[in-house]
Amino acid sequence: MLKPIEDFQKLNQTGIDTAVKAIGQLNKGWQAIAAEMTDYSKRSFEDGTQTMEKLMSAKSLEHAVEIQTTFAKRAYDEYMHQLQKIGGMYSEFAKDAYKPVERTLKSAR
Repeated sequence: MLKPIEDFQKLNQTGIDTAVKAIGQLNKGWQAIAAEMTDYSKRSFEDGTQTMEKLMSAKSLEHAVEIQTTFAKRAYDEYMHQLQKIGGMYSEFAKDAYKPVERTLKSAR
């Protein structure tokens, strides 16, 4: 008579443990993405500041246009690289968060 109750309690505890592990993995992933975006923002701001300084000291309109064009290309390339990197990080942390659920489902079979 107590066997079904014990089985239910064990199943419930397994579900809770799995959820806690999955949430822990999600938390790690969000922290990594936040750190990466913070680093990117700092680099982007510093690059923009340096470019502004160069523009202020430009001797001609042609030189200013060259500085701005170089900055725009560099900013675009860096942005696209960052998007790919963050996309990969999202994919990896989603896989990592699903692993505890997957293990629980396999062990329940």
